[in-house]
This record gives sequence, C-alpha cells and structure tokens, in this order.
Amino acid sequence: MNDFELEDMRQQMQTLKKKLEQQEIVNDRLMRRSMKKTVNKISRRYYAVMTIGLLMVPYGYWVFVVLSKFSVAFWIATSAFMLICAAATYYNTRKISDPGLMNYSLLKTRKQVASAKKFDSDWLLFSIPLLILWLGWFCYEIYKFDHCLTNQPMFWGGCVGGIIGAIIGFSLHFKTQRQYQEIIDQIEDLSQTES
Repeated sequence: MNDFELEDMRQQMQTLKKKLEQQEIVNDRLMRRSMKKTVNKISRRYYAVMTIGLLMVPYGYWVFVVLSKFSVAFWIATSAFMLICAAATYYNTRKISDPGLMNYSLLKTRKQVASAKKFDSDWLLFSIPLLILWLGWFCYEIYKFDHCLTNQPMFWGGCVGGIIGAIIGFSLHFKTQRQYQEIIDQIEDLSQTES
C-alpha cells in the first residue's frame, strides 16, 4: 500500500468520523425535542390540576355550605386540602418547567426528571390517606341530616363522583409516571450512545 492510498483512507476515515459526529448531534437534538414535548404535556396537565384545585375553593363553599348546609369547618378543610394539592403540584411543576432543563447535561436533566417522578409518586401515597379521611368526614356531614346514608342523594352522588374521580386520578397519575419514565429512558439511551 503506498502513501497515496494510505492518505486517501485517512481522509475517508475523517469524513466518516465527521458524519457520525453530525449524526450524534442530530440525534441529541431530536431526543431533546421529544423529551421537551413530553415535559410540556406533563406541565399542561399540572397547570390544569392547579386551576381546578384553586377553583374548588369558591365552588366548594357554594356546593357544601350554601347548597348542602355542611359545616364551614368541612369547607375550610376541603379548601385547605385543595390548596395543598395545588401548591404541591406547583412545586413539582417548577422542577420540570425550568427553561434550561433540556439544555443541561443529561445527568442533571435525568436527576431533575427522576426527582419530579418520585415526588409525584410520593404525593399519591400522602394524598390517599387524606382523601380517605375527607370522604369519612363527607359521609359524617351527610349522616348529620339523616342517619340513613343510603337515603341521601348526596351520598350516592359522592360515591359516583368518588369512583369517577379515582379512575381519572389514577389514570392521569399512571400516564404521568409513564411519561416521566419515557424521558428517563430516552436520556439513558442517549447517554449510552454518547459514551
């Protein structure tokens, strides 16, 4: 093999190396764009939850105190629970709504997304016992009017609403967890190709 052929092979190798580097940059951009789109979906869902939580304060007063004649203490506890839910959701939204999140190193981005995923999961474990206590108090408020709960339309409405709410809540929770995991998996795939 002469020097000319050897030099030609080196140039071809350099050209191939540049093309691979450009491909990695394109893959990195596409992955980050995909992750950003998923993060935006989660953020929009969180903003909807926060809005509903805040609107439940005046709506709860109207439904529970004005219409149903429940105690004001029940409405205050319900409002506090809604505000805590909205605040916790806002706290978690800030972790993933960071404008530079997708420009950070993959390790830092993964850490923030994993932290948001864990908080979301831990929040469910915290909120279910509170929700059970709230439902018990709800039944007690109905029981004060008529000692037979099953005669009360409000009881049956609460049961149907609770079941529908649980189905929607769990499906949204698992969807969000799945989306967090997709982002983490994408980061891990991208990290493996870069190493």
